[in-house]
Amino acid sequence: MPEFIYNNKLYYNPVEFAMDRIGGTWKMPILWRLKDKVMRYSELKKAIPRITHKMLTSQLRELEEEGFITRKVYAVVPPKVEYAISPRGEKAIGIIEAIRQYGIELMKDFGVDSADTKAK
Repeated sequence: MPEFIYNNKLYYNPVEFAMDRIGGTWKMPILWRLKDKVMRYSELKKAIPRITHKMLTSQLRELEEEGFITRKVYAVVPPKVEYAISPRGEKAIGIIEAIRQYGIELMKDFGVDSADTKAK
């Protein structure tokens, strides 16, 4: 596949393009947590404690703009906002699962034992 430009950025292959959409430290963990349920901002923050508020906000915004999640705002006081995975986001879950499985195997190879490999 030849190089191509999307949003004024040059890409050389589809993997580079896909990783620019869902890669990085936080996008896949956010999608993973939304795969089974709708969550509010505070629930996501609690589920990913190391992420800063600024980073969570920016990553949610990018995932929404790219169509991987949906954001529903309720007209109540205080404001209520819920995030859900979209059909495009659901397509990414298989890839995330494969990376997760590889990570578990790699952890074993390196002698890392982690109790959270089952649930999270």
